Amino acid sequence: MSSSTALPMPTPWRDRLNGVLFVALMTVAVMQLTSLPPIQKLGFSPLIIGIVCGMLYGNFLRGTMPVDWATGVNFTARRLLRIAVAFYGLNISIQQIAAIGLPGLAVSVAVVVGTLVIGTTVGQRLLGLDRDTAMLTAAGSGICGAAAVLAFEPTLRAAPHKSAVAVATVVLFGTLSMFLYPVAYQAGWLPLTTQELGLYIGGTIHEVAQVVGAASNIDPATTEVATIVKMTRVALLVPVLLILGLWLRRAAAPTEPGQAKARLPIPWFAVGFLALAIVNSVGVLPPDVITAIRRLDVFVLTMAMTALGIETRFSQIRQAGPKVMLLGLILYVWLVFGGYGIVKLAM
Repeated sequence: MSSSTALPMPTPWRDRLNGVLFVALMTVAVMQLTSLPPIQKLGFSPLIIGIVCGMLYGNFLRGTMPVDWATGVNFTARRLLRIAVAFYGLNISIQQIAAIGLPGLAVSVAVVVGTLVIGTTVGQRLLGLDRDTAMLTAAGSGICGAAAVLAFEPTLRAAPHKSAVAVATVVLFGTLSMFLYPVAYQAGWLPLTTQELGLYIGGTIHEVAQVVGAASNIDPATTEVATIVKMTRVALLVPVLLILGLWLRRAAAPTEPGQAKARLPIPWFAVGFLALAIVNSVGVLPPDVITAIRRLDVFVLTMAMTALGIETRFSQIRQAGPKVMLLGLILYVWLVFGGYGIVKLAM
């Protein structure tokens, strides 16, 4: 056989495409797994299942994937991630934020700011964690779970394993809340009205899916308020990322007179998030189109989480030690008790 019939040489763009398609196929399997009734009852979002499956593959089966495809996996976990976070803005509307009024906005702002300050301060000064791990864990607890961790990671330029351990705290404590809150309410330990209970659940539970899972075990009215409050916390992702970008620039300020000034790390995907939230608010797109884009966005976000899992090694997580989980526990106690106090003050 002549050399002219040989297979074409691989190219960087082909390796990248193969890696992306490989992650996409894994994500199809993840979505099927998420649709199983036992998983649905647990209230796990596809993002959580995606990072777990990715980590299992990356640690036990990574030899079955060509090494060159890693560029596509990295592209999915970085570039596609930013696009998916931007399109997540279609889940937010100004009307939703206005519907909960000033108390809901006050609860959301207080919880997000309090969690970020406590998480960053306690994580670094008391537990000795590095800045990125502390901030990623605080973001996952305070804003919107795994989606917030994904949004913070490119802005901080954090290593994949740091995001993975932060997501692990979201899984553990968010799932605990999903079961604990309805039980506590039914037992009479949460003497709150429907409005207050919705504020409390939406303002303190980690993931959107976990909020819906907890509130739906109480009543539809509570579920509606809780979901809107949770989406208000998601909307706060934009100003928080912009402030974080300014803070990072200031922290990287030159010390020498002739040294170049650090470029402002503006998270453009956060600006896109805000723009698409406005698009959703004014209703320029048909509802069917919005629904289709939301479904596609969940798929791409799950791809990013799966790719992140593939890049994560258990040895890196073990090096982080139990301090990350301890920080997650401290933030969880703050959310449960501090969040209750904030709701009572707001109402």
